[in-house]
Amino acid sequence: MIKRLRTKVKRSKSGALIWRVLVGFVGGAVTVLGAVALIGPGPGWLIVFAGLGILASEFAWADRALIKTKMLAIKTAQRALPADTRKSVIYLIGAVVLIAIAAGAGISYYLFAR
Repeated sequence: MIKRLRTKVKRSKSGALIWRVLVGFVGGAVTVLGAVALIGPGPGWLIVFAGLGILASEFAWADRALIKTKMLAIKTAQRALPADTRKSVIYLIGAVVLIAIAAGAGISYYLFAR
């Protein structure tokens, strides 16, 4: 849907300029919101990645910045926990998810299967 709208708008030079300005404004606003969420409550890095992703749809510099930011986040996460601890955390998260699914299935069976 957005691709069709983008191609329709970009048929003229003024439409292409308006589209780039709109994408720049929305992507910039989302990125700034993510930067604010880094120091405040909220999922700051996810919002920053979303803003850079929006900007990367139109701007090559944002695509490069998105790749560098992802690599920085991956390196930081790898340094934060040793490999054995990371595996343990992944297994723990998997076990919690499985227990939550089983509990949800049991509760829904108890409430709705009667």
